[in-house]
Amino acid sequence: MKIDLTDTTASKINKALVQGRRAIGTPAVGMVLTLVIVTDEENAYDALKAAGDASHEHPSRMLVVIRRVSRSPRDRTQSRLDAEVRVGADAGTGETVVLRLYGEVVDHAQSVVLPLLLPDAPVVVWWPVNAPLDPAKDPLGALAQRRVTDTYACERPVQELVARADAYTPGDTDLSWTRITPWRSMLAAALDQVACQVVGAEVEGEEFNPSCELLAMWLADRLDVPVKRSRSSGPGLTAVRLDTDCGPIVLDRADGSLATLSIQGQPKRAVALKRRDTAELIAEELRRLDPDDTYASALRYGVERLKKPSDAPDGPGGAPAKGESERAAVPAPVESVAKGPADRATAQAPVKRTAAK
Repeated sequence: MKIDLTDTTASKINKALVQGRRAIGTPAVGMVLTLVIVTDEENAYDALKAAGDASHEHPSRMLVVIRRVSRSPRDRTQSRLDAEVRVGADAGTGETVVLRLYGEVVDHAQSVVLPLLLPDAPVVVWWPVNAPLDPAKDPLGALAQRRVTDTYACERPVQELVARADAYTPGDTDLSWTRITPWRSMLAAALDQVACQVVGAEVEGEEFNPSCELLAMWLADRLDVPVKRSRSSGPGLTAVRLDTDCGPIVLDRADGSLATLSIQGQPKRAVALKRRDTAELIAEELRRLDPDDTYASALRYGVERLKKPSDAPDGPGGAPAKGESERAAVPAPVESVAKGPADRATAQAPVKRTAAK
């Protein structure tokens, strides 16, 4: 069931939600959280579809905030709120309200969203694109217990990771981190099978893929060993190599679907490691609403390395950000190396440490 409201208010939207529930015969509210999606018109459909698929696991009230920028100066002074209320089969397993903001109300989206939040239920805000540099200080982000961004959708993802680390607040997370959950689980399980010390590591993937950077930061942070960051043609993250005193452990995924796990002294085995879609990533993030301390530790570990003036410029454009060459260089054991899969070099490590997972 769909109810269209033009030039409306939050009070009228709440009444429409009650009316819709009664019309389909489900007056009770059985949702576990409020998911606020902040996006533009171009990406609204894909974001709403992914959230709708995730709602089968997490029934929720979805509020889609679309800021419409008027080109005419006259229209910018005329505030208006249009809404589309969806309940029943049109809203997955919860309720959906699509909010289109015009004029001055664009700068006060929190005043529209606040009356529509489910009482006594957690709030998650997700920016599929164009996330603020400091999500916790954003007016909408301040309403939430969890704030989800996606650096992969940014023009300069590595620089975006620097900004995320500088502005990190407990409750922040990123889908680039969520994408490497299967890799982290597989590597931890592989290390459980051997009684060896890890002396070095290498992460191989696309040049400007933030998930590759985060995995390298995580390995360096948890294992306290030097990590090489190698570039490949993708797709995404393609291989991880752990050098141990018992021989190498290699997790190689060349096709983005099926990976091969190689451990010294054991037969090679094929493992399913497909690239997951956005609905699966959002569903995973909604399973936990507490701060992700592991993500915070990995993110902060990489800040000094990313700020080194000797690093290659970030982004396809090639030029480093203004003032980057004046930043203080802080030595770190992670280095960036460009090469192909056939010439992988073994990471050198003068100090041996026991693997910490």
